[in-house]
Amino acid sequence: MKTQITLPILPLAVISALYGSSAWATPFLGSDLASFTVLGASTVTNVPTSTIDGSVGVWSSGGANAITGFNSSPGVAVSDPQVTGGTVQAGGPVAQSAQSQLTTALTNLGSLGPGTTLSADLTGLTLGPGVYTVPAGTTNLSGALTLNGGGNANAAWVFEMPSTLITSSNSVVNVINTGSGAGVYWDVGSSATIGTNTAFLGNILALASITMNTTATDLCGRALASTGAVTLQQNSLSGACTGVMAGSSGLSGGLNYASGSSAATFLPYASVNGTVPEPATLPLLGLGLLGLGLTSLRWRGLI
Repeated sequence: MKTQITLPILPLAVISALYGSSAWATPFLGSDLASFTVLGASTVTNVPTSTIDGSVGVWSSGGANAITGFNSSPGVAVSDPQVTGGTVQAGGPVAQSAQSQLTTALTNLGSLGPGTTLSADLTGLTLGPGVYTVPAGTTNLSGALTLNGGGNANAAWVFEMPSTLITSSNSVVNVINTGSGAGVYWDVGSSATIGTNTAFLGNILALASITMNTTATDLCGRALASTGAVTLQQNSLSGACTGVMAGSSGLSGGLNYASGSSAATFLPYASVNGTVPEPATLPLLGLGLLGLGLTSLRWRGLI
């Protein structure tokens, strides 16, 4: 009687799970949206001189598409000495597409749920990766907030702000112990106000408006307004980070979503110091384990 053989299923399960790794991840911010460091829906207003790495744009369904304080021309991408690594786009198909992708990103962030509810003021906290709900307050940050990735290069933080995001002057957001796959997202239900000389980090996705007060910075992130204006006052913003987060595309990593779906997921752990296999090599490891299992069965004369 022929012996019935059940092939090892663990490697197959491993392979199935690992195909969700960042090697096949869909960028959470669409390519058109990610090209903008500043994006408004009604107007973009700037008090020079600001320094922007990445494009500046506006798309209004009403057709106003007004930009002041930068060189601009309706429907045409133009250059401006305050803008490097991109152009200024007052309307046009790319800005329109970016606004559509912003709507999708806001929906996908909402799919992650409320997570852990914190106090209204984040000052003095050190937070690991995850989803956090932050209630409205007079200020949401009056000092320093530290985001500690714990050695995960794909660490992601999502802050659900049901109402406003407000920082006091000279506030600071620090991101540590993470790497080029990291993401920080501020999902703001109404408007965001970043206080004078605040050193902010991450992507502000606001349903209404965003105001960057004088000399406030966001040197690893974006200001993206879905229905309102973005107001700048001698600010520095960059969608291209430096240092250990240089490959994170402005801290827009850490999350994945299936195209056409409104469900976002966190990317799997990837060690900053390389003590575990990189995501791109994990499926090959799974295939190798499967091969070893089959070889063992063949050696035993079972197949």
